[in-house]
Amino acid sequence: MIYHISVSSVLRKTVCDLYTNLVTRPTGVAVRQAIEAALADLPEPNVTVIDFAHVKMLDFSCADEVVGKLLDLYLNAKDQPQRYFLIRGVHDGHLEAIEAVLERYDLAVIVEEEDGHLRLVGTLEEGARRAWQLVNTQGRVQPQEVEAELGAPAERASEVLDWLSARRLVMRRDDGYVSLALAL
Repeated sequence: MIYHISVSSVLRKTVCDLYTNLVTRPTGVAVRQAIEAALADLPEPNVTVIDFAHVKMLDFSCADEVVGKLLDLYLNAKDQPQRYFLIRGVHDGHLEAIEAVLERYDLAVIVEEEDGHLRLVGTLEEGARRAWQLVNTQGRVQPQEVEAELGAPAERASEVLDWLSARRLVMRRDDGYVSLALAL
């Protein structure tokens, strides 16, 4: 299931109705907590689109709260529900702050560009990036297909795919590994 959270709507509800800038750590905390509350009611697994459209400015402290801590919570805390995230509506100014935060937390996330193409941003080794690209292009793959692409043993291909799944960048299903784009 796909869910959509407009960061600008959350910002207006939690901070100020006329506010379009996501700046200051307390603002980021308030927005992240509101997003976490909205996520708590959603069934799992799901893909949640975090939409930054209509947010004019995103500073590093808010990117840390809204992107870094949110992703870190669902990736690293035990017994967290299966949530997958896609970021939409970002411009270069947003990406600068988001990429710095992803590097700090050693995370990666999928960003949907204005033309609809999906792009992986954050920290990943080249083999994992290539495997993600293959899954994203094919839609659904088996480890053998990644093995052929990476030129690595099947066991290594399975490890990379499992790692991408644990990072919530692809979904693992009984019939293979699935791109989040299929869920869209």
